[in-house]
Amino acid sequence: MDTPDQLPLSGTQWTIAAAGHEAVIVEVGGGVRTYRHDGVDYLDGYAEDELCPGCAGQVLAPWPNRIRDGRYLLGEQSYQLPLTEPDRHVAIHGLVNWVRWQLVEQSPDAVTLSYDLPPQPGYPWPLRLISRWSVGADGLRAEHEVRNIGGEAAPFGFSVHPYLQLAGVAVDDLAMRVPGQTRMVLDSRLLPVAATPVDGTEYDFTSPRRIGDAVLDLSFGDVVRDADGGSSVSLAGPDGASGVTIWADREFGWWQVFTGDTLTGVRHRRSVAVEPMTCPPDAFRSGKDVIMLKPGATWRGVWGVRPGA
Repeated sequence: MDTPDQLPLSGTQWTIAAAGHEAVIVEVGGGVRTYRHDGVDYLDGYAEDELCPGCAGQVLAPWPNRIRDGRYLLGEQSYQLPLTEPDRHVAIHGLVNWVRWQLVEQSPDAVTLSYDLPPQPGYPWPLRLISRWSVGADGLRAEHEVRNIGGEAAPFGFSVHPYLQLAGVAVDDLAMRVPGQTRMVLDSRLLPVAATPVDGTEYDFTSPRRIGDAVLDLSFGDVVRDADGGSSVSLAGPDGASGVTIWADREFGWWQVFTGDTLTGVRHRRSVAVEPMTCPPDAFRSGKDVIMLKPGATWRGVWGVRPGA
């Protein structure tokens, strides 16, 4: 039996497989490390004994993206979060992406993990997070539950951080479709200062369009919904035959797209992070689409990745 000092940097690994689909889910961060179909990788993952780069595949809660100065108000009370991106003086990507999640249940094609987030000075509300990861004929599927196990309503947001790729296709040559009709305008710290329509601009990806030399680290909102209330982002190769789609249910009203330009080494602009979000960046300060999770209440959201655009 492995002792803790023998474990990979991402902790215990759980491989799930079915119908030619395979994914590896990890203990540290409770996220997805790899996903492939018939031997082709559709997520730009990382090695078993590699420190997770660029938040690849991680769960982001109880907020996604950045909070200005890590400081926010709820009612008349002010809260200060740790500045986890000190260069920009912000708190980024929540509190659960570097903790060890616990195994709840495992089968050949699915694994369920949980984590109890303890109350702390910057976020004094206890939450219980449960994620069920599965693979099947429709690809990779993730079902998330977050329950408020405290006695007061808790501000809450949720996202995940997978990097999508197509084998042998450079980011510039990918044709991308994003259903967002507006985008956040950002300042030099990548924090939102306004929202503006994308129609007729270089940021309009509502119809599939080659990424080219566009540098993107943007949140898209006002999404065009599918018939079931969800939405999706697709990437396709120049041949039109290869592609990958990430979809999310109606709980996710925002998409973050990051072309990896600030990543270093071989990961620089190698893949596209496409993140379904329940709220935009800095939501704890703006209040935009923040979920106030009542005591005993449970939020549920589902998303997934499938081959084909």
